[in-house]
Amino acid sequence: MTFFNFFKKPLALALFTAFSSLSLQVNAETEAEKQRLEAFFKDLEAFTVVFSDIKQLYVDDVENKELFDNAIKGMVSGLDPHSVYLEPKEQKDLMESASGKFGGLGIVISKKDDSIQVISPIDDTPAYKAGIQAGDLIVKIGDKPVRGMTLEDGVDLMRGEPGTKIKITVLRKKQQPFEVEITREIITIVTVKGYLLEDDIGYVRVSSFQGPTAELLKETIAKLVKENGNYLKSLILDLRNNPGGVLNGAVDVSNLFIDEAGLVVYTEGRIPSSNLKFKTERGDILLGSPIVVLINEGSASASEIVAGALQDHKRAIVMGSTSFGKGSVQTIIELDEGYGLKVTTARYYTPSGRSIQAKGIVPDIELKNISLENEKEASIVDIKENDLNGHLVEEDPTNMSEDEIIESQEKNQTSLDKEAVEKLKKDYFVHEATNLLKALTVLGK
Repeated sequence: MTFFNFFKKPLALALFTAFSSLSLQVNAETEAEKQRLEAFFKDLEAFTVVFSDIKQLYVDDVENKELFDNAIKGMVSGLDPHSVYLEPKEQKDLMESASGKFGGLGIVISKKDDSIQVISPIDDTPAYKAGIQAGDLIVKIGDKPVRGMTLEDGVDLMRGEPGTKIKITVLRKKQQPFEVEITREIITIVTVKGYLLEDDIGYVRVSSFQGPTAELLKETIAKLVKENGNYLKSLILDLRNNPGGVLNGAVDVSNLFIDEAGLVVYTEGRIPSSNLKFKTERGDILLGSPIVVLINEGSASASEIVAGALQDHKRAIVMGSTSFGKGSVQTIIELDEGYGLKVTTARYYTPSGRSIQAKGIVPDIELKNISLENEKEASIVDIKENDLNGHLVEEDPTNMSEDEIIESQEKNQTSLDKEAVEKLKKDYFVHEATNLLKALTVLGK
């Protein structure tokens, strides 16, 4: 028999009131503090009354733990879309996501009203290949409507064993809701790809930010420089549909191109440990060559930090559409018995003091998302598995020598790189960035 079943409500409230009064006498040193404590205990009393009513009147007997867990979830989720109370399985899933490997569809999502919004699909994942786009609203998962569902419930339904299928119903602007069947896979994030475009222009796509991303980007640019005769006149850094990731990864990437003293980003919160400044480290690997950064509404968090830093330091021209506007910092706290708490603890600010939160990064040059051809837009989203470096080739190696295998792979990769470059040239954003960089090169800027 529980405490709230044993005591009748009047007695429970009487005990609460007595406890409250005692606490007020002992702790209240000022009138203002006394008023705050009175308000606190009044709210706590209201919670106790509701808890007691549910225990006594609800049609089914509900365990205390379930009621408390639900109460905590409601308290946390009511703060903002990114603060979450994590049950053990959810905490485990979050750790798997952070590691870069997990079974699922490959989309970054957030809650929007009564639906789940796609912030961006992750490159080369099942959702990416199925044509899921940034801004899509998921209104149904399998046969279960999303309305009334928590974000965590949605994630749990979409994740699963590799090879299994899931149907999601998607609402897209100017279209009727449609259903997409997607086969789950092990999601392994490939964060950096690079190609040489025409006229000595390098193109690098960063799909998310992890610890090694800056080093991978540095290696990719070095490879492009070598392929182009040991120099690059300019670079396109593509951060479209990049949902973010590790803060230090974004800081390190920014520092590859900034060659002046100052800040990359800073954070401000209520407690001293949330107030951090991330300083620049001088050393521009491109030695001042022009850079265009591409962003869109799917560029969030860490990608907004990079775009904002390069824009404020006047190191790059930002092109595209206004970014997502996720300018908040989440801290993950491990709790007892495998539970966890992901809570927003600070906001991001660009070097000039602009808040990213709910505003995003406004591009220097705004572009509309149009296509250069009548068919399906040929952009980075059309790059498939066979465009990836090191993918499995079709040849049967059993009758080939090691040298023949290497030669076959090199030829195949060269062909695939040319294919990818041709697709990129038909991408409107890349086309416009290329034209701008050509103009800047002619002007000597």
